[in-house]
Amino acid sequence: MASLNVGNLGEYLREQRRQAQLSLRQLAEQAGVSNPYLSQIERGLRKPSADILQQLAKALRISAETLYVQAGILDERDPDEVETRAVILADPSINERQKQVLLQIYESFRKENALEVPTDEMPSKTN
Repeated sequence: MASLNVGNLGEYLREQRRQAQLSLRQLAEQAGVSNPYLSQIERGLRKPSADILQQLAKALRISAETLYVQAGILDERDPDEVETRAVILADPSINERQKQVLLQIYESFRKENALEVPTDEMPSKTN
Protein backbone atom coordinates (compact mmCIF):
# COMPACT_ATOMS: atom_id res chain seq x y z
CA MET A 1 0.00 0.00 0.00
CA ALA A 2 1.08 3.52 -0.72
CA SER A 3 1.86 5.93 2.10
CA LEU A 4 -0.78 8.38 3.20
CA ASN A 5 -0.42 11.68 1.35
CA VAL A 6 -2.30 13.86 3.80
CA GLY A 7 -1.44 17.24 2.24
CA ASN A 8 -2.85 16.40 -1.18
CA LEU A 9 -5.85 14.74 0.43
CA GLY A 10 -6.62 17.89 2.39
CA GLU A 11 -6.35 20.07 -0.70
CA TYR A 12 -8.54 17.65 -2.64
CA LEU A 13 -11.17 17.58 0.12
CA ARG A 14 -11.21 21.37 0.33
CA GLU A 15 -11.72 21.63 -3.43
CA GLN A 16 -14.53 19.04 -3.39
CA ARG A 17 -16.19 20.87 -0.49
CA ARG A 18 -16.02 24.16 -2.38
CA GLN A 19 -17.42 22.58 -5.53
CA ALA A 20 -20.29 21.17 -3.44
CA GLN A 21 -20.80 24.71 -2.09
CA LEU A 22 -20.53 23.55 1.51
CA SER A 23 -18.94 25.39 4.39
CA LEU A 24 -16.49 23.56 6.60
CA ARG A 25 -19.14 23.45 9.32
CA GLN A 26 -21.83 22.08 6.95
CA LEU A 27 -19.59 19.29 5.68
CA ALA A 28 -18.47 18.39 9.20
CA GLU A 29 -22.10 18.15 10.30
CA GLN A 30 -23.18 16.07 7.30
CA ALA A 31 -20.21 13.72 7.65
CA GLY A 32 -20.59 13.36 11.41
CA VAL A 33 -17.15 14.67 12.31
CA SER A 34 -16.15 17.70 14.36
CA ASN A 35 -15.48 21.00 12.69
CA PRO A 36 -11.92 21.27 14.13
CA TYR A 37 -11.10 17.71 13.06
CA LEU A 38 -12.22 18.36 9.48
CA SER A 39 -10.22 21.59 9.44
CA GLN A 40 -7.13 19.66 10.52
CA ILE A 41 -7.69 17.09 7.77
CA GLU A 42 -7.98 19.84 5.15
CA ARG A 43 -4.78 21.47 6.41
CA GLY A 44 -2.92 18.15 6.26
CA LEU A 45 -2.47 17.84 10.02
CA ARG A 46 -4.58 14.70 10.55
CA LYS A 47 -4.70 11.29 8.90
CA PRO A 48 -8.35 10.24 8.64
CA SER A 49 -9.33 6.60 8.83
CA ALA A 50 -11.01 4.80 5.95
CA ASP A 51 -14.32 5.10 7.85
CA ILE A 52 -13.98 8.88 8.13
CA LEU A 53 -13.08 9.09 4.44
CA GLN A 54 -16.19 7.09 3.62
CA GLN A 55 -18.36 9.45 5.68
CA LEU A 56 -16.81 12.45 3.96
CA ALA A 57 -17.29 10.89 0.52
CA LYS A 58 -20.95 10.23 1.26
CA ALA A 59 -21.49 13.81 2.44
CA LEU A 60 -19.70 15.17 -0.63
CA ARG A 61 -21.53 12.74 -2.92
CA ILE A 62 -18.32 11.40 -4.37
CA SER A 63 -16.87 7.93 -4.53
CA ALA A 64 -15.15 6.72 -1.37
CA GLU A 65 -12.70 4.98 -3.69
CA THR A 66 -11.68 8.39 -5.03
CA LEU A 67 -10.80 9.56 -1.52
CA TYR A 68 -8.99 6.29 -0.78
CA VAL A 69 -6.86 6.85 -3.88
CA GLN A 70 -6.19 10.46 -2.87
CA ALA A 71 -5.19 9.31 0.61
CA GLY A 72 -2.91 6.62 -0.81
CA ILE A 73 -4.94 3.81 0.76
CA LEU A 74 -5.78 2.33 -2.66
CA ASP A 75 -3.64 2.27 -5.75
CA GLU A 76 -5.14 4.30 -8.52
CA ARG A 77 -6.77 2.28 -11.21
CA ASP A 78 -7.83 3.78 -14.50
CA PRO A 79 -7.99 7.52 -13.77
CA ASP A 80 -10.75 7.98 -16.34
CA GLU A 81 -12.89 5.36 -14.62
CA VAL A 82 -12.37 6.87 -11.17
CA GLU A 83 -13.13 10.36 -12.47
CA THR A 84 -16.22 9.21 -14.38
CA ARG A 85 -17.58 7.48 -11.31
CA ALA A 86 -16.88 10.57 -9.19
CA VAL A 87 -18.68 12.85 -11.65
CA ILE A 88 -21.72 10.57 -11.78
CA LEU A 89 -21.89 10.31 -7.99
CA ALA A 90 -21.49 14.07 -7.55
CA ASP A 91 -24.22 15.04 -10.03
CA PRO A 92 -26.99 16.73 -8.04
CA SER A 93 -29.48 16.53 -10.91
CA ILE A 94 -30.02 12.76 -10.63
CA ASN A 95 -31.15 10.76 -7.61
CA GLU A 96 -29.25 7.95 -5.86
CA ARG A 97 -31.11 5.14 -7.64
CA GLN A 98 -30.41 6.72 -11.02
CA LYS A 99 -26.73 7.10 -10.13
CA GLN A 100 -26.45 3.42 -9.22
CA VAL A 101 -28.19 2.34 -12.44
CA LEU A 102 -25.94 4.61 -14.50
CA LEU A 103 -22.84 3.19 -12.79
CA GLN A 104 -24.03 -0.37 -13.49
CA ILE A 105 -24.56 0.44 -17.17
CA TYR A 106 -21.17 2.17 -17.35
CA GLU A 107 -19.44 -0.84 -15.78
CA SER A 108 -21.20 -3.28 -18.13
CA PHE A 109 -20.05 -1.25 -21.17
CA ARG A 110 -16.47 -1.20 -19.85
CA LYS A 111 -16.51 -4.97 -19.37
CA GLU A 112 -18.08 -5.55 -22.79
CA ASN A 113 -15.51 -3.34 -24.51
CA ALA A 114 -12.63 -5.00 -22.68
CA LEU A 115 -13.63 -8.32 -24.25
CA GLU A 116 -13.72 -6.95 -27.79
CA VAL A 117 -10.76 -7.26 -30.12
CA PRO A 118 -9.24 -3.85 -30.88
CA THR A 119 -10.20 -2.59 -34.36
CA ASP A 120 -6.56 -2.39 -35.53
CA GLU A 121 -6.22 -6.14 -34.96
CA MET A 122 -9.42 -7.09 -36.79
CA PRO A 123 -9.15 -8.29 -40.40
CA SER A 124 -10.26 -5.59 -42.81
CA LYS A 125 -13.43 -6.13 -44.83
CA THR A 126 -13.32 -5.71 -48.57
CA ASN A 127 -16.38 -5.44 -50.77
